Order: sequence, then C-alpha cells, then structure tokens
Amino acid sequence: MKYKISGTSPFYEDNNSQLYLGDTFELLKKCKKESVDLIFADPPYFLSNDGITCKGGKMVSVNKGAWDKIDSVEEKHKFNRKWIKLCKRVLKPNGSIWISGTLHNIYSIGMALEQEGFKIINNITWQKTNPPPNLACRCFTHSTETILWAQKNDKKSRHLFNYQLMKELNGGKQMKDVWEGPLTPKREKNNGKHPTQKPEYLLERILLASSNKGDVVLDPFCGSSTTGAVAKRLGRIYIGIDNNEEYIDISKRRLENAQL
Repeated sequence: MKYKISGTSPFYEDNNSQLYLGDTFELLKKCKKESVDLIFADPPYFLSNDGITCKGGKMVSVNKGAWDKIDSVEEKHKFNRKWIKLCKRVLKPNGSIWISGTLHNIYSIGMALEQEGFKIINNITWQKTNPPPNLACRCFTHSTETILWAQKNDKKSRHLFNYQLMKELNGGKQMKDVWEGPLTPKREKNNGKHPTQKPEYLLERILLASSNKGDVVLDPFCGSSTTGAVAKRLGRIYIGIDNNEEYIDISKRRLENAQL
C-alpha cells in the first residue's frame, strides 16, 4: 500500500484501498501534505429541515440524520471553509478537487473555495432523468445537482484534464458541462443503502477526466464509497473517510465486492 494516514490504523484495507472511521477534520490533519492527486467530496447538504419528499412512490421525510443538520448559515459556511482548507493542504500542486451539492450548500462551497485559495475550473450540472416529483407543487421540480471542479489558485498549478479521452467518450465532440443520467440504480445498493449515494457513472467520468492509473484519490465524506468502488475498478489508490460506522461497514462490503 502506497498511502498511510499518520498515526491511525485503517478500519479496512486491501492492496489499493483504505477506509478510515473517524472525524474527517482530525484525519485530514494527519494526512501528509501535498500527497493526494484528486479529491472528490460529497459533504453534508444540510437539507434536513423536517420537510417531505417522494421516494419509491411514497411520501417520506427529507431528514437524513444529525450529520445533515446545522444551526445557522454562518455555521454552515464555517464548516465548509474548515474542511476545504484542510483538503487544500493535502492536495498536490497540480491536483484538483470535485465537490457535489445542491442549492442548500453549493453557494457556500463556491465562496469557501475561493476564500481558501482555489480557482473554480468548471460548474458541472448533473441533470437527473428520473428525479422524484415535487409534492408541495409550490416550485419547479428539483432535477439537478451541481458539481464544482477546482484547482489551487496558483500560477504554477496546472490541473490534469484528459481532454482527448472525454472527447472520445462523447462521440468525438467536446464534452459539455451538463451531464445527464438517472439516479443511482438498485444494483449499486446491494451492499447497503446510503441516503445520498451517487451513481457510479458520475464518479467514473470524474476519475477518468482528472486522474491517471496509480493516482491517489481521497473522499473525505465517503459514505458508501461510490468513489472507492470506481477507483478500485480504474486502478487508482483510494482513501475513504467517514465518521459513521454503519456507512463504513457498507463501504467495506462494497470494496470487497468491487469488480476489478
């Protein structure tokens, strides 16, 4: 294994993957400076506000758990600046970071990126082909999420972009910043369910676009490790961190069953 978080034993590891159970902030502090090629982060969206949504044709609560609640806008922004600052420290000079979010947190994240010394490369819109309906009928159906792609705001930094591969995957045409596709299929939840699990095709495109085989990929809010399953399949070194043992257990099973 080429990567270790100092002074901490992994919850699980194999030849090219490690999972750590613990506080993201504390574990990021123990990561070696400028040691990661690519970061994908799917942080709390802070949308647990006691509202309702539709799932599988049934009315359900939008609440995800205590980890998805916060007291104020100020606390939310403080949280985002803190973890983004720590990610900048561990990211290599030519590395890049991808962060997904919705209207509940993405504007804070965009501002935090700039405040902490990042330059936004792209604003990707993920357009869901099968979003849940809007039950309140008081606004348009929420059918998109945003993924921000950023690099260090340094004249010497030159982020990796596998442009030609993206063009080939898009039928010989330049790939645009609107990516269309369905929600996570049931087959990707066979090892357990996570409330905000991303589909593998999203992470596959991100990893192919901005990393190479053997690169270190870090997910500081790994959840069920969609990032890890894809990283393992594509020959990347994966480091996943989460403070929820239930989700880390799902991640462990998923990595054990990941197809190489």
